[in-house]
Amino acid sequence: MRIATWNVNSIVPRLPRVLDWLEHAAPDVLCVQELKNTTEAFPAEEVKALGYDVAAYGLGRWNGVAIVSRVGLDDVVRGLAGEPQFDGASEARAVGATCGGVRVWSVYVPNGREPDNPHYAYKLEWLEALRTTLAAELSETPFAVLGDFNVAPTDADVWDRSLFDGSTHVTEPERAALARLRDLGLADVFPRPLKYDHPFTYWDYRAGNFPNNRGMRIDLVYGNEPFATAVRDSYVDREARKGKGPSDHAPIVVDLEL
Repeated sequence: MRIATWNVNSIVPRLPRVLDWLEHAAPDVLCVQELKNTTEAFPAEEVKALGYDVAAYGLGRWNGVAIVSRVGLDDVVRGLAGEPQFDGASEARAVGATCGGVRVWSVYVPNGREPDNPHYAYKLEWLEALRTTLAAELSETPFAVLGDFNVAPTDADVWDRSLFDGSTHVTEPERAALARLRDLGLADVFPRPLKYDHPFTYWDYRAGNFPNNRGMRIDLVYGNEPFATAVRDSYVDREARKGKGPSDHAPIVVDLEL
């Protein structure tokens, strides 16, 4: 089974790229983040034409997540248990489904903006709600949470740690929240094996960042033991970050033998 995750940074302008990638990479399951539209506006028919079912969750202009699967799409859940709101409003940042016997969650963790911004506290609260939801769902069947976590787990996951002093994505509370997820029995299954010196997944659009590999690894795949032990390969598809009009993220692809 091939499972992937990709922050597409707006599904409508990126749709031709997504459809082409689905045809060529042929994942069985793709977790998508940052749709930037509503559930109803997701281009489901175009995706279904390639043989995929869709579980989308979007509430407006920002956020939005989806799971597309050609191996079944059951027990769909939109949102988290005890999910916090920001400025009195809910945000579409998590969707779960069972696909071909594997339980997956597609997540788009809040950015946090700056450590003294209310969005940062919201980010930490949201990560705790994610932990509560995952803890209630974990079982002996293969399980994984995939997506844009907006946290670099270690200093090695950013191209120059000194540039992030006083910024989000690298603070100890954020990293501690990730560690609490792993403490549930989840393992960081990417990269295995290591194919690049620095396998980043995100590069800012500013000129030179991508070709010079000035990026971050903030897109993650955390799986339980039945999932992690089934992994046979994983990689960042850097080709999807090239060319005209790409997302600022590249897909992560995980191949499993189940």
